[in-house]
Amino acid sequence: MPGLHHALNAPVCLPDDSMAAAGQELAEAAWIDVIQRMDEVYSELVASQETLETKHRELAEAHHFTEGVLAAMTDVLVVCDTVGKVRQVNRAMLQLTGHTESELVGRELAELVEDNQARSQIATLLAAGRSDVQDVEIALPRQQGEPVPVTWNVSPLYDGEGRYSGFVAVGRPIGELKRAYAQLQAAHQALKSAQAQLVQAEKMASLGRLVAGVAHELNNPISFILGNAHAMQRYAGKLARYLNAIHAHDLSSDNQALRIELKIDRLLADLPSLCAGLMEGAERSGHIVDALKRFSAVEENTRQRVDLADLTQRAVHWVSRAAPFRVEVSSSGLDEPAWVCGSANQLQQVLVNLIQNAFDAIEKTPQPILQLRLERAGDMVELGLQDNGPGISEDALPLIFDPFFTTKPIGKGTGLGLSISYGIVERHGGQLSADNPLSGGACFTLRLPAFRN
Repeated sequence: MPGLHHALNAPVCLPDDSMAAAGQELAEAAWIDVIQRMDEVYSELVASQETLETKHRELAEAHHFTEGVLAAMTDVLVVCDTVGKVRQVNRAMLQLTGHTESELVGRELAELVEDNQARSQIATLLAAGRSDVQDVEIALPRQQGEPVPVTWNVSPLYDGEGRYSGFVAVGRPIGELKRAYAQLQAAHQALKSAQAQLVQAEKMASLGRLVAGVAHELNNPISFILGNAHAMQRYAGKLARYLNAIHAHDLSSDNQALRIELKIDRLLADLPSLCAGLMEGAERSGHIVDALKRFSAVEENTRQRVDLADLTQRAVHWVSRAAPFRVEVSSSGLDEPAWVCGSANQLQQVLVNLIQNAFDAIEKTPQPILQLRLERAGDMVELGLQDNGPGISEDALPLIFDPFFTTKPIGKGTGLGLSISYGIVERHGGQLSADNPLSGGACFTLRLPAFRN
């Protein structure tokens, strides 16, 4: 059976070989799949690393930004946890207290204050917990110097899950608020003063135009009255002389009766006083018209070099000699020249008016005193005139420079003196003000531009 023998000895393809080949292919496919998965995982890891680095940079930038904002804050900032321990402070807090960050962080807030009232307020804050914004005032002690009062605005702090985690306190030293309030108040007063000066200047300008017309209209009739009064005074003297000559002879009974009936003797006796009164009234009216003219007139030559100290001394001398009582006059700064720019005649009128008003105010004072103070400050020269009289009433103080306003009795003042003085000073580029100092009396302050070559 040669065919059978050949068949037995010939190589045969067994199933195991097929399986081995198939297994090898499966293994290779598995490795390829593993390598692909590894590549995918690696790519995901690289992407995750890049995302993580991007997030880290953003977080670092946000952290630096937050630190920069906290450092730039001028207000004091303190962050505390639920039990009142300090978690974070800003640079303003360190500068105010003089401590380092390590000395403050981790300590209880109550340990940073000294008085029991402040500790009680902090305990109230901790007890209030999640309440709305609170405003308290707590003083912070410093390593050097007195404690600084600080107003605090306290708000609750929550974490990312909305749970209460403490509070944030933002404070501002009250000293800064006081300074800001003082500056605001000073600016407000300056604005009110400037507004009052503008209103006064406008009033004076309008009144000047009115007064100029009134003075012009009054000047002619008053001049006529004054001229006739002089003529009447002469005529009255001649008539009195003639009648006295007639009466020296014997009169008839009828003429004697007529003389008694008409009261000729009393008329002759009254004629001198009547003429004197008429002359005085006419002259006084003329002075008022002259004052009105000076009030409304604008003098061109107001750029002279004038010694205010000398003008003041002369004005005091003139007013003192005319006063019926003695006034103690004390002065400072009048021993040296104080050159201002203006008109000597107009400024002399202002000084005489101010000093005369001071003398009138202290006329009934037991020991009348007038204090004069002359100071030179940069581009201005300031003269203060303070008396020890009753001062200016609060109602009269805003009206003191208004035309025709006067506190003097009828017949002693026209109410034009201070108005005229105010207008003269305004035209000289200066300021004239009045107030009641705490030491008593009234004080007028005259400020004029210093003379410059």
